[in-house]
Amino acid sequence: MAEKEKAAKKTTKKTTKAAKTAKTTKTTKTTKKTKAAKTTKKPKAAKSPKTTKAKKTAKATERTATAGTGKVRVRQVRSGIGHAQTYRRTLRALGIKHHQDEVVLPDNPSVRGMLFKVRHLVRVTAEEA
Repeated sequence: MAEKEKAAKKTTKKTTKAAKTAKTTKTTKTTKKTKAAKTTKKPKAAKSPKTTKAKKTAKATERTATAGTGKVRVRQVRSGIGHAQTYRRTLRALGIKHHQDEVVLPDNPSVRGMLFKVRHLVRVTAEEA
């Protein structure tokens, strides 16, 4: 009896191995088909670089004050919560302590660089003297 059980186990092992290899061959065939199907799709048309650059320039101009005015008024319009620590540190370096806080800063390259970094969190307007 023990010999028959051993023989039965061996045959079941062989059949399970065969079944596993059959499954793997089926999956490899399906992945090849999906890769071929993906390559047949037409690529999307790329946006022209001039259009995207123009949009970015327009947004940057809208958010920043005109250069040479001497002073800029900066107001925080979005919270720093949920943003990177560097953005929050930059807001503090600009002198903005909390949401909706407003400060007047000199218009120089160092301030402009900080404003560029947090441009999505602040609104910048020209300060009239």
